Parts: sequence; C-alpha cells; structure tokens
Amino acid sequence: MSPLALLSLFVILPACLSYTLKADYSGNTFFDNWMFYNYADPTHGYVYFVSADQAWAWGLVKVQNGQAFIYPDAGNIAGSGGRSSVRLQSWTAFNTGLFVIDLAHMPHGCGTWPAFWLCGTDWPYNGEIDILEGVNEMTNDYTTLHTSDGCTMQYEYSGSFTGYWNQGTAGNNASNCYIHAPNQYDNQGCSINDGYGTYGSPLNSNGGGVFATQWTSSGIKTWIWNHNQVPSDLKNNNPNPSSWGLPKANFDFGSSCSSSHFGPQNIIIDLTFCGDWAGATFTQDCPGKGSCEDFVKYNPQAFQDAYWQINYVKVFQ
Repeated sequence: MSPLALLSLFVILPACLSYTLKADYSGNTFFDNWMFYNYADPTHGYVYFVSADQAWAWGLVKVQNGQAFIYPDAGNIAGSGGRSSVRLQSWTAFNTGLFVIDLAHMPHGCGTWPAFWLCGTDWPYNGEIDILEGVNEMTNDYTTLHTSDGCTMQYEYSGSFTGYWNQGTAGNNASNCYIHAPNQYDNQGCSINDGYGTYGSPLNSNGGGVFATQWTSSGIKTWIWNHNQVPSDLKNNNPNPSSWGLPKANFDFGSSCSSSHFGPQNIIIDLTFCGDWAGATFTQDCPGKGSCEDFVKYNPQAFQDAYWQINYVKVFQ
C-alpha cells in the first residue's frame, strides 16, 4: 500500500466512532441517578415539580416489570401552585455522546408539555438539545436546538435529513438556533419536524419507539424508530450510527455554527403544563376547553394517559 493510501486511512478511520456504554438508566435502579427537580418551572408552566420523597409517597414514580413509570397527579384538583408532576435531571453532565431513550408510552393530551432533552448550565450559552418534545395533541415530534447568538443552520442541506423545517413567523424556515432570532417565534430555535407518528397518541398506539441522538464535534443528529426497526447493533449495545441511514434531524457544525455553542449537558425528562408553549397554543389546539390553567386545574381525569413508560435511557461515548 502506498504511503498516500496509508495516510488516507488515518484520516478516515477516526470518523467511524466506536462507542462504549457509559450510563444505563434502566430496571430497578432507573431512578437512582437522577435529581428530582423541586423548583419553579423555568418555562412558566402551571406545575408543581415534586421532590423525590413526594414522588414516591404519592405514587408518581414506580418500576414495574423492569419499566420506569412517571406520572402526574391525575386524581385531584390542582392547587394554586399547579398540577403535581415530575422533572428528572441526570446528576451527570455529558460532553458529547450518543443518547438513547426507549419508550413504551409518553405523555400527551391537552395542556401537556412533555420533553426528553439535554440542557447545559448558564442557558443558553451552553446550548439546549430537545430530542423529544411537543405540546397538547401534537402528533409530530420537534427536534430543536436553542443557542446564544451566532448559530444558524440556514445552509444545512435538506437532503441530509428526512424531517422538515418548522416555520418561523414569516413563513420562513426556522433554521436559526439563536433564541431571539429574527423572523422566528421567541425561543423557537432551529427546529425540525420529524413527521407524523413520532409523538403523542400515534406513537403510543404503535407501542412507543426509540430515539437516538448523536452529538459530536461535527454536529447533532437524531434517529427515530418503531421497536421493530431498531438497528441490531444498538440492541446489542454496540451502536454504529454510520450504518443507520439518514437521520430524522441533522444539524452540522461549521462556520455558521461552532460546536462551542454547546457545553456539558444534563439529561432531563419532564412533564409540565401550559406555560410558554402549551399555554400559548392551547385555545388553538384544544378549542372549547376554556383557559389552559383552568382545564389543567379542574380536570385531573384528563391526565390519566399523560405518563412516561420507559424501558431505558442509555448514554454511549
């Protein structure tokens, strides 16, 4: 083999990342390595995030048959502070990696705002990566990045992912990740619509799914599969994203968005109500139900299906 060919091997091979399982949140120990966030909701939701002691005492979390269940209070009229719910945040912060959640069921319904996401400290300067997020009765997942100024994906090749850009305020692509970008809703971020069935009721009807997000120095990609489509290498804890085909969402780093917009990220799983997004679109999404806060407060039975049922969360690096 020529010296030039040898050199090319050294250039190409490092791009084929080899992953090792670094964190496994599953089974009877699922809840052991999370902080139960017991503070006011930064997205101004009508919610009371409970402590760990309250979550266990009130039956809002449990492990059954190896699956983690996370519930809101669906039995009582909510107090003045909002409907009781759970927000988990990993004690560990991760700097790049492959983040995977295997769901059997996710929350949905009018007034709800569930999310599986990553967030850095000193927001938005260390970035935010929303992997699974939506509100009310949405049926399409939105995968979104939120950053400080100077990060845009307007030049991202549309053929590099199978989803499509959400729209800004002027019918433009919402491809600017800056939280105060012009011609976008405030804090909209660069947001890709992953298509029907990736969120809410249709996802649950199909038995849930698996969401995998790869974050490297080159960019961020998200794949979504039904359970019968999950790659065998991922099932065997030997993931090879280069063999997975086009992702649902793709955000490449480069001259238009440096990787420095993202610092170490904690994993967050939560369900809030109303707030900046679900509350803002409630009358449009759920007509005839009055105000979002009144609906959430006085209709506990409406949230019996607003629970997480999680097989695992894994991080590979």
